[in-house]
Amino acid sequence: MSDLTGKTAVVTGGASGIGRAISESFGGAGAQVVVFDLDQDAAIETTEAINQAGGTAIWRSCDVSSAESVSSAVDGAVSEFGKIDILVNNAGVANIGTATSTGEDDFDRVMNVNVKGVYQCLRAILPMMVEGGGGVVLNMSSIAAITGLKDRFAYSASKGAVHTMTLSIAADYLDDGIRCNAICPARVHTPFVDGYLEKNYPDTKDEMFEKLSKVQPIGRMAKPDEIAKLALYLCSDDASYITGQAYNIDGGYMSLRV
Repeated sequence: MSDLTGKTAVVTGGASGIGRAISESFGGAGAQVVVFDLDQDAAIETTEAINQAGGTAIWRSCDVSSAESVSSAVDGAVSEFGKIDILVNNAGVANIGTATSTGEDDFDRVMNVNVKGVYQCLRAILPMMVEGGGGVVLNMSSIAAITGLKDRFAYSASKGAVHTMTLSIAADYLDDGIRCNAICPARVHTPFVDGYLEKNYPDTKDEMFEKLSKVQPIGRMAKPDEIAKLALYLCSDDASYITGQAYNIDGGYMSLRV
């Protein structure tokens, strides 16, 4: 397994779903993990699980769309561990709608979290990576950034921005020893999916879950820990030659659909 011993990693939205899987994976690989999240109960549960397993983790309350909140959380991480070597921009929100059915408030909410949130964290953390001689940024994108998905107008736009920000950071900070990559998952079975089905299809949850699973040619959704394993590799020195890349992890969605 890739090793992160001696590294300090910030994982935004790190208390649940893919973020929790990444936090736990990094903790198991020796990193000092700082979970940025607004859900106190979930953050405490996640950090306690990492610490009880022999790792090191703390959490800091953070609204990634707020510069003040990000600055406070970053100060808390640095106060505890003295540095930040890895930033995983995982926090995000979804939205269902077309260009005409998506309300302005919903559009702004998605952009504020998914795009501005990445910017706020980069702006706060990149300077200390530069000062420290390097680091790794991993952005959570989506296949929505690179293909057309129905009823995902705002979400797709936000992930398209994340995709191009990844390339920009990789180019701008190459000489500073900072690598930047992205992961583009298809559908992942997280609590968000379960909540979506419960809210929208309470009487046909199982049927809809099966339908959503079979969208991926491999016949199922990804597991959060499968995404976390790729994240761990890309953030470790094993991937020291990789930057400016976006990795599909999609069960064949982009290449095997017929």
